[in-house]
Amino acid sequence: MFKRFLALSVSLVLIIGILAACGSDKNNTTSNNEGTNTGGNTEASDKPVTINMFTASPEYTDAFNAYIAEYKKVKPNVTINLEIMQADYNTVLKSKIAAGSTPDVFQTTAGGDIDTFAEYSADLTNEPLAAAMTDSVKINMSSKDGKVLGFPVKGNLMNMVYNKKLLADAGITEVPKTTSQMEDAIAKLEAKGITPFANAYKEWWVWKHIFQNFVNAAAEDAGITPKELVSKFIAGETTFNDYPVLKDNFFSFIDTTVKHGTNKPLERDSNAEVSDFATGKAAFMTGKGAWDEEAIKKITPDFELGIVGYPVSEKAEQTLLVTGADQALRINKDSKVVNETIAFFNWLYTSDYGKSWFSTVAKVIPPIKDAPLPELDMPKQMEEILKTEKSGDLSVNYSLDTFHQKFGELMQGYIGGSKTKDQAIDEIQKAWIQFGSAE
Repeated sequence: MFKRFLALSVSLVLIIGILAACGSDKNNTTSNNEGTNTGGNTEASDKPVTINMFTASPEYTDAFNAYIAEYKKVKPNVTINLEIMQADYNTVLKSKIAAGSTPDVFQTTAGGDIDTFAEYSADLTNEPLAAAMTDSVKINMSSKDGKVLGFPVKGNLMNMVYNKKLLADAGITEVPKTTSQMEDAIAKLEAKGITPFANAYKEWWVWKHIFQNFVNAAAEDAGITPKELVSKFIAGETTFNDYPVLKDNFFSFIDTTVKHGTNKPLERDSNAEVSDFATGKAAFMTGKGAWDEEAIKKITPDFELGIVGYPVSEKAEQTLLVTGADQALRINKDSKVVNETIAFFNWLYTSDYGKSWFSTVAKVIPPIKDAPLPELDMPKQMEEILKTEKSGDLSVNYSLDTFHQKFGELMQGYIGGSKTKDQAIDEIQKAWIQFGSAE
């Protein structure tokens, strides 16, 4: 359970909890609807209320503020305070919860973390917003007992992004889909003085977006599902030695991106990587996805980008785009404004404005039915590619972010030279056992 994690970091909670709680317990008594919502018959108050929303998606600050402003026109009595951070979000969220000042709305990863935070989350199973979700998204928002406890920030697409012009300048006519094709592409790019890779290895979370592609391939090679494979690692029933794609191919790919990538990879964060890629300093961008297109186009409006899966092996068919919903918003079940908060998100997911918000304001892949795709290159290319290819499993959802964060830190140690490959593998396997499950 989540409380187990708190026990491991109690000293940090004691230090940060008081500071993190400041300003976050503004769930004042202006609402007459206290207690846990039972789903389906939400009755919001018309009295002045304040909803405190804490998220880890700074790239959507403007989009969130847009729907907050629009809802103010619908419900003038509702004030929504938006607090956004990224680097220390998980630590601060846990500190807020431990201090008894859980925000009215907070963000976690989907999948396994749905159960981690279940005791703090309102049951949304019978709400209109749950009915609006696509079936695949709803699965990622549901607990083990089938309750919908979260709702997606967005639908997602994770892949490598490439600069069409730089590949053409290097004479690359076919986007690499195997390890040998990637080696050939690297040689051609460097022959033209072009750096192959932009990375953001300062961020712990980019590592999981890369690794999941190799997990998917390893599972396919073993004849099991990615979820079954991850479960075996969490149970300590298998090791990297059983899967060459993990033991060899993954590390080889990371080594390649570092050797043939932008300088000082451990100093490049997400914004730096986007800048490197958008300004033509590298041909491929790793660890990222559709959420970066707007930022790329803001820097270089006429940028010609393409998308491709990761070349995980010599099997081109294993190079797949990964789609789904990996981030969830949660509503604090004990919030004094729980009903008003649920009413707000029911509006977002079912109103005409809400249906268009995803594609025209946030410009993300909608996680709901009957909503158009945004007028962006990545979603359009995804739609075309998935007409003839399957989507890769969103296997990041089968492990908790406590594991993913530790995994990212271990990989940073590996490329920084403080850990050997064998040491990194050993510690990753131990971390999977220690942090991999909400149980």
